Amino acid sequence: MFIHENFMLQNEYAKTLYHEYAKTMPIYDFHSHLDPESIANDKAYETITELWLGDDHYKWRAMRACGIEERLVTGSASDKEKFFAWARTVPQLLGNPLYHWTHMELTHTFGISTLLSEETAESIWEETNRQLQEKKVTVRSLLKQANVHTLCTTDQINDSLEQHVRIAQDETIETQVLPTFRADAALQVDGNSFREFLNQLENVTGIDINNLSSYLQALTNRIDYFHERGCRASDHGIGQFRFEKATVQQGEEIFNQLLQQKRLNEHEIIRIQSIILEHLGKAYADKGWVMQLHIGPLRNNNRAAFNTIGPDSGFDSIRDDSYAVSLNRFLNELEQSDKLPKTICFNLDWTKNEMIASTLGNFQKEGLPGKMQLGSGWWYNDTKEGMRRQMISLASVGVLHHFVGMLTDSRSFLSFARHDYFRRILCQLISEWIEDGEIPAEMPQAGKLIQAISFKNAERYFE
Repeated sequence: MFIHENFMLQNEYAKTLYHEYAKTMPIYDFHSHLDPESIANDKAYETITELWLGDDHYKWRAMRACGIEERLVTGSASDKEKFFAWARTVPQLLGNPLYHWTHMELTHTFGISTLLSEETAESIWEETNRQLQEKKVTVRSLLKQANVHTLCTTDQINDSLEQHVRIAQDETIETQVLPTFRADAALQVDGNSFREFLNQLENVTGIDINNLSSYLQALTNRIDYFHERGCRASDHGIGQFRFEKATVQQGEEIFNQLLQQKRLNEHEIIRIQSIILEHLGKAYADKGWVMQLHIGPLRNNNRAAFNTIGPDSGFDSIRDDSYAVSLNRFLNELEQSDKLPKTICFNLDWTKNEMIASTLGNFQKEGLPGKMQLGSGWWYNDTKEGMRRQMISLASVGVLHHFVGMLTDSRSFLSFARHDYFRRILCQLISEWIEDGEIPAEMPQAGKLIQAISFKNAERYFE
């Protein structure tokens, strides 16, 4: 059996740490792209393709790299054809975490230990669909099976959060499901859709946005709205992090140009975005929220694919900008007014791990261990080596003990296996330090660290 109880655990210390301390810990998934409507309706899926391959750009990129036709990836092919195309792809993915995740998800969810390939595709297709169609597997059963304590979705600024209200009122849902304030649209002042976003914001807030001050007031209104419906975290996807101190008064003229739908130059964009970002950061601090910064994606690089398939389809890559000065400047500006919220910084360029960890160390706070967090290996870094690099950098430059751990960042309800994957990697890493004599072979002490990172730190940090 490929996925067995000691998968990735290479010594006795690792096995003890995993089985006695990590394995049974609940999951606190504080960043995902899962659909709250599916939770509210306890969605049941017709096919494994619908559950497993829909909206999963990780798998889509892998299939394209193996020469699979686009019609079998995101196109018009049947669910069965797409599943068989994925089955042909999987044996070619040795060394990619998708190979591990695929078989962990089959094992954990469906009890299938057979390796997926073109030869086994038919039997696995039949068995997974049998379980789905008999409703042994639904969204809520997946949450329960994975022992998900808390799940945070990603919600747009103008979202009604209607589904979250339904979930909160449904006492049969055991998992705590919370919205997250995704603030990207507020900063995309140079985008073609900004005017449409403003119109929607006016409609949902009832505020006439005729200057920068009223715009910031409308954003605060939405933060209040989200807070009343359980939100305790924001999220920003920022390709290029730039910050320059400016006042609202200085930004009024720039914002007036936006209202007239005039194009801004680069300096004006940086200035207005900085004003908005500073305002949001202070508003998060007032609410006691966690601010998440996902820094470094270079998005929609294949223009031909974007025109035919659309955004978020697997054509994003890693940006390699330098932003140490801007990040320190931004956090310092908030700290000076005692308005720096709890913050998690994720980055796609792993070479920035130690730069970010050293930056965050400048702004920790007494009485709040781990206030400033270096986020886990994210997106292209949620690999074995990416996770290890992040934890080694954090341990070297900061304090690993207060790390809030892993998240799925996924659109699939099968992806909670990634938490198990992370915990096995964590236990193996700590066991190697024990074997090398770098830390004491004291299981209670090491076990306390494992449980803190697996769940307890996130629970404390977000609650």
